[in-house]
Amino acid sequence: MSKNSATDWVTVAILGRPRGLRGELTAISLSSHPDRFKKLTTVHLFGDGSPYEVERTWDHQGVLIFKFKGVDSMTDAEKFRGFEVRVPLSERVEPEAGEFFHSDLIGCEVRDAATQRVIGKVTDFEEFGGPPLLQINGGSLLVPFVKEICTGIHPEQKLILVTLPEGLEDVNKL
Repeated sequence: MSKNSATDWVTVAILGRPRGLRGELTAISLSSHPDRFKKLTTVHLFGDGSPYEVERTWDHQGVLIFKFKGVDSMTDAEKFRGFEVRVPLSERVEPEAGEFFHSDLIGCEVRDAATQRVIGKVTDFEEFGGPPLLQINGGSLLVPFVKEICTGIHPEQKLILVTLPEGLEDVNKL
């Protein structure tokens, strides 16, 4: 596995500021799985891509905290501020039934469920507080990622079948 290929890795958190004097770091979790961090033993920190042994993780008043073996002072911890905490793709937590990883949806072909007409490809995934949106063909079409519209989701086939509400494609052209 190449350390340089972003597709070989899953970012599970982003490290923040040091906390305390013992080399602990705050982190922003990018995982919705509640036990994700309790099971970590070794991670790679990008910045430099080096492996680090996780001594302990815990929640402190709603903030995720990491303590790495050998990082024992605030000065040691400071150099990791902003680093991504990554695990190999093979260690990714499996999503619950009906849930999907954004990275598995990007690149999927989108087709009309009734006619099989190709609408485009998913180029990005956006979340702004409402329903998530599939960005199709670089944003020329935004499709709400909801069951009523995305009626067949098959990431293993790189295919999403949709039943678009009347006028959605026209609204996106305005």
